[in-house]
Amino acid sequence: MNPYVPIIVMMVIAGLLAAAGLLVSSMLGPKRANAAKLDQYESGLQPTPGAAGGGRIPIKYYLVAMTFIVFDIEVVFLYPWAVAHNALGWFGLIAIMTFLVLITIPFVYEWRRGGFEWD
Repeated sequence: MNPYVPIIVMMVIAGLLAAAGLLVSSMLGPKRANAAKLDQYESGLQPTPGAAGGGRIPIKYYLVAMTFIVFDIEVVFLYPWAVAHNALGWFGLIAIMTFLVLITIPFVYEWRRGGFEWD
């Protein structure tokens, strides 16, 4: 027997279950549309009309988003180091400490400038 047959069978079963769930929910689910359901969702507030030129988004949104991305990248680099830190020795320790310092300096700078305050 081919070793891929169980994987293919599992994928077919998962696809059938997903399709069946969508079909059953579309057949049995309520179909009442009202103004609240058809309205755009914007954090529970009524949407406001945009400015003529598209408006400007405050830079703090981008700073916080980039900070989260940097922390995600930091985790991506720290996890393999944590798994293999014994094999890397002093070189690995110095490299990861340099990386952490290079990540911490801009974070502290942004924090002291008030980039995380939403006044």
